[in-house]
Amino acid sequence: MPNTYYEQGWPHLWLPYTQMQTIAPPPEATRTEGSHITLSDGRTLIDGVAAWWTACHGYNHPHIRQAVTRQLETMPHTMFGGMVHRPALDLAARLGALLPGDLERVFFTDSGSVAMEVAIKMAIQYWLNKGETGRTKLLAFQDGYHGDTIGTMAICDPEEGMHSLFADSLPQHIIAPLPRDDASIKALDDLIAKHKHELAAIVVEPLIQGAGGMIFHDRTTLRRLRTLADKHNLLLILDEIFTGFGRTGTMFACQSPNNQSDDIVPDIIALSKALTGGTMALAATIARRHVFEAFLSDNPMHALMHGPTFMANPLACSAANASLDLFETEPRLEQVKTIETQLKDELAPCRAYTNVRDVRIKGAVGVVELDRLDNPAALRAQFLEAGVWIRPFRRIAYLTPAFTIQPDDLSRLTETIRHILR
Repeated sequence: MPNTYYEQGWPHLWLPYTQMQTIAPPPEATRTEGSHITLSDGRTLIDGVAAWWTACHGYNHPHIRQAVTRQLETMPHTMFGGMVHRPALDLAARLGALLPGDLERVFFTDSGSVAMEVAIKMAIQYWLNKGETGRTKLLAFQDGYHGDTIGTMAICDPEEGMHSLFADSLPQHIIAPLPRDDASIKALDDLIAKHKHELAAIVVEPLIQGAGGMIFHDRTTLRRLRTLADKHNLLLILDEIFTGFGRTGTMFACQSPNNQSDDIVPDIIALSKALTGGTMALAATIARRHVFEAFLSDNPMHALMHGPTFMANPLACSAANASLDLFETEPRLEQVKTIETQLKDELAPCRAYTNVRDVRIKGAVGVVELDRLDNPAALRAQFLEAGVWIRPFRRIAYLTPAFTIQPDDLSRLTETIRHILR
């Protein structure tokens, strides 16, 4: 029997990152549970990417589902302009307590791109409110990715194909190689000194540059960026939309795994993706005390003029609070360590393949980088045929599973990558 609603709806959909002229009709998901996605044709896929890295507790966790159901019965939404509500108050306090240093003022939005837009706006207006005009540019890094809006595209890698079409339409910022040794740090120091009169902040994805290719760097690099920001009187913005909430092995990538005193505290941090456990759209931009205080004034124009209609949605805040409950009551960071060990063991054979350039693992992120990948769509189709949901891009096949994934399911994912790439 034909699927009438699919036939009626498919001609009207526009999918992300997709050439609609050549795509074959994609599979239809009908149910999710744990690390599994059920399709309308009865097949079940093992999800290796946790819904773009969001479903850290797996799909349909009963605690999050119950929290959202309770909130739905009392207040699914109310405007956040001029009033507040309990779910947002609780969540803001909890985030402030979890984050290092005095990151304590939480501005809620509804997507990672918008959270980064707000971070950009905060950084620029911080200096304007202090009477320093002209500091309207940011220093960002090659291979970086911070979102798909006009403002965030401008601080992504300018040569990256997804956004290069818009090069002439974007604001111009300073994009530099990410420093990895003393020589590149010295070069970056000199570059900042040359442009510091026009720079408001440094922005970076800590430890892993995600959508730019899952490219890793270490804490030393992050520490050096903090030092350079302090030396040249710049703000430091950390984009933890991908890395936040346990993905790299600590609750936030800027935190030290060993010593709280070694945390690297940004001036502004952006969070999203796993904030609600992959249940609802929600994001947050969180500022340190001195950043927030620059917006306090008798001048109404010194306020932060931003306000998404659905900011601090009570349903989403309830989901986020429930997600934080699970980090407190279930062994999520220990599960990440276990996943890291399994990924290291089971992806290691890929290093011997002639078409593999690198294999790298950090926390619950496993990456196999190929010498080249001319047709990611064809590789995705092979993975789908094998019963797994893995979405290679650029020249990488990667895994970012739910932290609750069963070892057998994770082995099925790694085995499939080994078999197909070999």
